[in-house]
Amino acid sequence: MFRKIYILLLFAALSPAANTQENELTGSKISLLFIGDIMGHDEQIWSAEDRVTHTYSYDDVFQYVKNEISEADLSFANFEVTLAGPPYKGYPAFSSPAALADACKNAGIDFLVTANNHSADRGKKGILSTIDRLDSLGIPHTGTFKDQVARDSLYPPVIERNGFRLALLNYTYGTNGIAVQPPAIVNMLEKNTITADIERAKQKKPDAVILFLHWGIEYDTVPGKTQTDLADYFFSLGVDLIIGSHPHVIQRMEWKRNEHTMKDGIVVYSLGNFVSNQRRLHTDGGTMVRIDLAKSADKVNISNAGFYLTWVYTPIENYRKKFYILPCREFETKPGFFARPSDYEKMKLFIKNSRDLLYNQNIGVNEFIFSDGNLLN
Repeated sequence: MFRKIYILLLFAALSPAANTQENELTGSKISLLFIGDIMGHDEQIWSAEDRVTHTYSYDDVFQYVKNEISEADLSFANFEVTLAGPPYKGYPAFSSPAALADACKNAGIDFLVTANNHSADRGKKGILSTIDRLDSLGIPHTGTFKDQVARDSLYPPVIERNGFRLALLNYTYGTNGIAVQPPAIVNMLEKNTITADIERAKQKKPDAVILFLHWGIEYDTVPGKTQTDLADYFFSLGVDLIIGSHPHVIQRMEWKRNEHTMKDGIVVYSLGNFVSNQRRLHTDGGTMVRIDLAKSADKVNISNAGFYLTWVYTPIENYRKKFYILPCREFETKPGFFARPSDYEKMKLFIKNSRDLLYNQNIGVNEFIFSDGNLLN
């Protein structure tokens, strides 16, 4: 009799229904990765060009950081160039080959935000061309639109993955004084507009609302009062995650209780540069921030959050400057990898300065260790 009961219990435990019930009890999880400024300076364009065929490839730029990107369930990045076609040019009016966006996709980046101060660098044509090229490459994006009809139908996007619904909103403080010519639209950082958009997003019943903002003062490692006031205001409206870009340097991250909604929220004031040709102190690298969400029944909470430091290595290979994004935790113990000791020392200086800043100023967001395809903490 007891043997029969044991067999029945074992069968029940192995059945799909039992597994479904167990999943409902344990809940579902999703990991989100946020990546900073992807830029396209002249040297990056020249580095990517095949001098014989005059085609472009940026895939090797991302080769050392693909594991960290692909390990997350969803990754988002600030795409701070236009795809307006030739002549390709860097600062101050960016237009990069579409191969840059293709390399982002190949590296595992799932979603690009396009509202930033360089969105209108090539005028209305550049805005529309960027949208068309990203669409043709099958890369989801938001922040700029062909017209009001497109914005009304596409915004805000709700991304569904792992049983989660995530609303993503994206805005910029401005476009370097370049007027956005109708009917094209670049989302501007205007409180009334964003307030209405947040309410519209909440009507779609997302599990989390993510606000990706292009804001702050360039090269300032401390967020200004405007940033902190806006973060408090948007949290009061029910936003869960606020991710910042634009300063081209790292600013602090805070995981704290939202006193208005009684939920946890995270603000990342600035991710810094992911890839660029900027080599000034603090600008030659950045952070990727990973935030894990967990769902149990109808409740969603932040279960973990941390950052990876990344640094842009620019050796000369075959008489050409190359660009490689390096995960600092892995390469800080590999001085032999670098062509010159001075390059290794520059990376170590970036790591020291970044840790001094973040270890002292962050609230609840620590550095992640990622090794051999596994997240160690």
